[in-house]
Amino acid sequence: MKLYRFLTGPDDAAFCKRVSDAINKGWTLQGDPSLTYDPVKGTVICGQAITKEIPGVDWSDEIKLSDW
Repeated sequence: MKLYRFLTGPDDAAFCKRVSDAINKGWTLQGDPSLTYDPVKGTVICGQAITKEIPGVDWSDEIKLSDW
């Protein structure tokens, strides 16, 4: 089964660390990152899609994607 996640957060070191942690756990970047501006907070928000192939696992609502 292929798992999909979309990580979002402010454009800062913490967001980059979350993406790096996912890559180091075997997740693969999918497509380009996206950016948008939050005028209320005055911050740039990043988004990055990631996927991971997990053989022998079937989808279940109990799957917690961040545990993989």
